[in-house]
Amino acid sequence: MTAEERLPDPELFREGGFRLATRLFAPGDIRGTERQRRRLREFAQLEDPLADAVVEMMRSLPRGRGRALFNEAAERGVDSLDDPPRQLVDFFRDVEATPYWVDQRRLDRGARAIVRTGVLSLFPLGDMALMGGYLASRATKPLVGTGAIEYAASRRLIETSRWWLDVTTPGALRVGAVGYASALRVRLVHAHVRAAMNSRDDWDYSAWDRPINQVQTAGTLLLFSLVYVVGMRVLGVRYTESERADIIHLWRYVGWLMGIDDELLPATEDDAWRLLWLLAVTEFVPDEDSRRLAAALLRSHADVGRDRGPLGKVLSELSVRVHGSISRLVLGKTNSDFLGIPDDPLAQAAVLTAAAGNFAAETVRQRVPGATLVQERLGALARQRYAEQLDRLVGRDRTYARHMRTSTEPAA
Repeated sequence: MTAEERLPDPELFREGGFRLATRLFAPGDIRGTERQRRRLREFAQLEDPLADAVVEMMRSLPRGRGRALFNEAAERGVDSLDDPPRQLVDFFRDVEATPYWVDQRRLDRGARAIVRTGVLSLFPLGDMALMGGYLASRATKPLVGTGAIEYAASRRLIETSRWWLDVTTPGALRVGAVGYASALRVRLVHAHVRAAMNSRDDWDYSAWDRPINQVQTAGTLLLFSLVYVVGMRVLGVRYTESERADIIHLWRYVGWLMGIDDELLPATEDDAWRLLWLLAVTEFVPDEDSRRLAAALLRSHADVGRDRGPLGKVLSELSVRVHGSISRLVLGKTNSDFLGIPDDPLAQAAVLTAAAGNFAAETVRQRVPGATLVQERLGALARQRYAEQLDRLVGRDRTYARHMRTSTEPAA
């Protein structure tokens, strides 16, 4: 095969929901070439120098001091600090210099399109984005390497959901706002974990690449953007072309705030499809750690019925079957079988029936004047109530201080 010949489709695009979605929604032939694959792989050796320098600086300061400075700069700007460290100035001068292509009106429109779907938008987050992300075995190594993630899947799902709500709220990505600060704090968490993994003797750079590298962060971004859009369409939500474009625009800016290289930030939905295809070829190769994390995520879905007696057992079983069915419909039989996702045709049929009902309701919404605005308000209320429930379950720490400390358990 020459560098200009297109590569064969990866497993993710040969079956299941992505095979169908590619035929229905993708912009024609999205297969990449060997030359493009090699170019993408170069980014697997790149990290995030600005954030890594901030973490190194923090470790030279008294405990908690560096984090306090970072949090103040994230919320009030670096100019609010008296004589801030050079590394912090370099970091915030970069992120505060908003790129020319950022359009706040589009960010808000994309957020409103997500808000309109209420808590339904969280189903693709866990069942497609997180579960699908476990297929990327190299990206799972830092998760396993922290020593606790397999045993705290429920908390991770809750915290990721809360972060998602933060960054997808209208107005939240303005400089200093909650979503903007949350994106920067998660970027800092990545840098802390990366520093911990780089300090270990057992990190296998030849097999796993640099920890939390540019390719892996871009992959996470696509799971939250394009995979979300595809997942919602599978569940019957009707996004217009302009709404989908605004959602991609929103996540492009989130990705930029999180330190992803400009070359890996899709500007359009077509770009996102082509990048996802290349990522599926190079990254979506599951291993035993993928199985372990998938099993932990499934167990977290069962927690809904914990300590609720016989009814709780029924709720737990139903939760696992519904969430597992959504994952299976999207990821396909081969990947789902490997991850140990249960195969329940009845639950899958129920999910598809619900999706058909959503599609019918969405069709009505599009044709009734004022219905979209009403749905946005109802969705915002549902998200607010859900966020309050999440806060009661695990508390609320927008600084992510717990994640700044990593375990020294073996990496794999």
